[in-house]
Amino acid sequence: MASKEYGVDLDALDQLVKELNQVLKDMGGPKDKAKNQTYLPEGALGKGFDERGKLHNAHNEMKDFIQNQIVDKIEGLVDDFGKKSQKTKDAYADAEHDNTMK
Repeated sequence: MASKEYGVDLDALDQLVKELNQVLKDMGGPKDKAKNQTYLPEGALGKGFDERGKLHNAHNEMKDFIQNQIVDKIEGLVDDFGKKSQKTKDAYADAEHDNTMK
């Protein structure tokens, strides 16, 4: 019975890591918008009505949710996957190098 050999495309893994790093770099735009470009100044919603404070608080809560619960978690997920992909690529590259030395 012939043994089956499996190969790993190190170039594809390297490309994946590069693309994930680019995604992280591109995440700066949405992160910046969520953090700095959604400012709602006091009084922007008007004055002298009871719901003004509730609307202002709702805006701040949603801004915080988008920044901390969505954008930061996506960024963390992509970063974690990129680091694991880099480790995997490095391990395969080391194993391939070790096998050629023998």
